Amino acid sequence: MSPDQRSSFLAEHIDRLARTHLRELLKDAVRGKRLRHRLGPLLLDLSRQKLDVAALDALGAHVEASGWQAARDAMFAGAPINTSEDRAVLHTALRASGSKLSSPAPREALDEISETLKRIDALVHAVGLGDASAFGVAPGITDVVNIGIGGSDLGPRLAERALAPYHVPGLRSHFLTNVDGQSAYELMHQLDPKRTLIVMVSKTFTTQETLLNGNVMRDWISRAYEGEVTAVSRHFLAVSANVAAAEAWGVPAAQVYPMWDFVGGRFSLWSAVGLSLALAIGCYNFHALLKGAALVDDHFRTAPWQENLPVLLSLVELWNRNAQGRGSRAVVPYADLLTDLTSYLQQLEMESLGKQVTPQGKPVAQSTSPVVWGSVGTNAQHAYFQSLHQGTDVVPLEFIGVVKPAHHLVANHDALLSNLLAQAAALALGKTFDEALAEAKQGSEEERHVLAAQRTFPGDRPSTVMLLDQLTPESLGALIALYEHKVFMLGHLWGINAFDQWGVELGKSIARQILPALENEGANTSAFDLSTQFLLDTIHDRRLTLAKHDR
Repeated sequence: MSPDQRSSFLAEHIDRLARTHLRELLKDAVRGKRLRHRLGPLLLDLSRQKLDVAALDALGAHVEASGWQAARDAMFAGAPINTSEDRAVLHTALRASGSKLSSPAPREALDEISETLKRIDALVHAVGLGDASAFGVAPGITDVVNIGIGGSDLGPRLAERALAPYHVPGLRSHFLTNVDGQSAYELMHQLDPKRTLIVMVSKTFTTQETLLNGNVMRDWISRAYEGEVTAVSRHFLAVSANVAAAEAWGVPAAQVYPMWDFVGGRFSLWSAVGLSLALAIGCYNFHALLKGAALVDDHFRTAPWQENLPVLLSLVELWNRNAQGRGSRAVVPYADLLTDLTSYLQQLEMESLGKQVTPQGKPVAQSTSPVVWGSVGTNAQHAYFQSLHQGTDVVPLEFIGVVKPAHHLVANHDALLSNLLAQAAALALGKTFDEALAEAKQGSEEERHVLAAQRTFPGDRPSTVMLLDQLTPESLGALIALYEHKVFMLGHLWGINAFDQWGVELGKSIARQILPALENEGANTSAFDLSTQFLLDTIHDRRLTLAKHDR
């Protein structure tokens, strides 16, 4: 928040709560009720955030004054809220089929989405039966490789792993993303090229990483068919807005599924970008994923701010980032199936909210996106939780747990949940010096005091707990949509465009300039800065030395 905003409605709350320990706030039963909400299979508990009722109401007054409902409705209706690219933002329309509310999105867009879903359903059904030749796909497919990067990879990758218990028998999923050839090399030594289906995902069909990996896999499959082009093409599907480029590369137009300008990559899981996921979990479960997201869409469109989960999440982030000055947030799922959630959220949030100017080109009035990081518990407890508990920086956390696991190992799961609950409590409550001193039974008085000082936990460290009843397609869809709408709300409250990503482009542009200098040792490098010139020369020198050594 800007200084003016702070002084106008939050300064007194910031100062008061800075002096108030979470131990005291947690005694307020009314506050607890205001900060705990259930939506279908998802429970959100914000009661360990360092907010009291007065500060929460002040934040609510701020959000109400911002006109968030009108901004929300404009997004759902397809207004061009991505102003720098003059585009609508209609990822919600992709799952409108699962909504109880009528979608205000343009009819043309809804019809295109419906037609694409029908195409996906038909293809997935045919592949599941073992013969999708009517869709241009080779028979007997056992492995599907998704080739994409960023939003064309992270969403399907997250959901494919999270929904492993729902996988179609006999069909395995794989992901190729980075230009590092190691993963492609390993896949080619594991899979049968004649039983492998490649899904190329790139909106422009010019993405360097995707095309490099696609070329490698195409050459591999081509060798299995002795270069017979038609046979090779039966092992490729594409998801792209550039049908001509995909067809020129070697994917027949009938095997290209659409991407639209009104859906950004990091919001595109629900579209044909999720084709590899639909193949992995089947049509019924893919539609259940859409239904779960639509549940949150309906809630976001109708609930008042006091009960609106995406709004409350955004207000907590606003409070921690701007009122409390917290520069990062850790996300710790206590579920191995959610291993890829943090990576997904890093792109969703940091690519969307890592902006320093408004849509009018003016500097923002406050700090924007915190750094998002984390990993699964309980692994995380044995890595960086020491710093979270006793380090000098306070890092807000989000704990995500599952009430009923997808396995029968009850003792393991109870131990897992007990750790989640214990960590949230320990971070909030801590351990006072007097409590630590009472535990120190051995040694002199001085030694006991020294030990007690080291065993004191300051506590007063905020966290949120999310509990899913079960990790199902519906609950996963709800969880992802909850974060999507939180991103929208923060973009609105911070006055930034959350739906462009110009910061991604500069490095890619320079990489295209550097690549010829790497490929050609004699290339002119004078246009590059001195450090880049030095590193290019070093790489060429070391390549020569290593080549001589190999001989």
